[in-house]
Amino acid sequence: MELHDGFIRARALQLAAELQIADLLSDGPRSTDDLATATATDSRSLYRLLRLLAGCGIVSEVEPRSFAVTATGAHLQGDHPQSVKATLLSAGLFHPVYADAMHSLRTGEPAFPKTFGKPLFDYLKDHPEQATLFNGAMADASRLETAALLEAFDFSGARGIVDVGGGTGTLLGAVLSAYPQSTGVVYDLPHLAAEAAAKAEAAGVADRLTFTGGDFFQEVPAGGDLYLLKSIVHDWPDEDAVRILRGCRRAMSPQSRLLLIERVLPPGDDDHPGKAMDITLLVVLGGRERTEDEYSALLAEAGFRLTGVTPTASPMSVVEAVPVQD
Repeated sequence: MELHDGFIRARALQLAAELQIADLLSDGPRSTDDLATATATDSRSLYRLLRLLAGCGIVSEVEPRSFAVTATGAHLQGDHPQSVKATLLSAGLFHPVYADAMHSLRTGEPAFPKTFGKPLFDYLKDHPEQATLFNGAMADASRLETAALLEAFDFSGARGIVDVGGGTGTLLGAVLSAYPQSTGVVYDLPHLAAEAAAKAEAAGVADRLTFTGGDFFQEVPAGGDLYLLKSIVHDWPDEDAVRILRGCRRAMSPQSRLLLIERVLPPGDDDHPGKAMDITLLVVLGGRERTEDEYSALLAEAGFRLTGVTPTASPMSVVEAVPVQD
């Protein structure tokens, strides 16, 4: 039953983000009535939500019907350095998709097109506000996972890095900040260029990070000695994943290396965050998480040889491969 009730707590977190509760408490405790006025909610109903959030460690009832944000709850604030606010806000888009999850189990196809009439990325092109939230969620994930990645993997040998599907450059900006001898290219859809430039400027790497717009199903920029794909391959079924990887292979020199930053599933019954994400990928995109053996086979089909898998302190691992010479 505790597992069953988990969705209630998850939705409570999302409601807290939507109401900006943590932001409203950033200057100190406030009464429920005050918060209700600020959020245009019913005070008695809001108290019930806050009481649940207190039990989850997000807020604390410091006086009767008066709440303060906790250190954990502060991660829901938009300006927190490890904020997850965008992730929680973007989750609302997917509620009706999960209601249609049986469609994926019956057919093996993603439910998102059934729910919204088109695939996720086509939908986001037509709904820029949702796209902003989605891209913010991806940036949240990169911020949380990047420190573990930089601690686990040595990028010092990479002079020119191509971040394929790199969004607005959160990950590559952090890598270049840590390795001042490196330069890099973020390759993603053209409409992300302005935000990527602003983030590069804020990170102090604008002189070493450039943005190139394009479609990684069509081509990938040549000239890099390290090609980086974070949470890209898992978005796609095997056939499409191989197309992306073959595009990278065509752009690479014989000395280039490929890094996939993904949740590599462990064998057996052990729990792993990737197993939950795998269901999300099934329902939303038709993609999948993979085991090390499955990545090895996928890479081989695309013309690569897997050379190692490096775990990090986060759920992500670094899958390293090199081109197979013809």
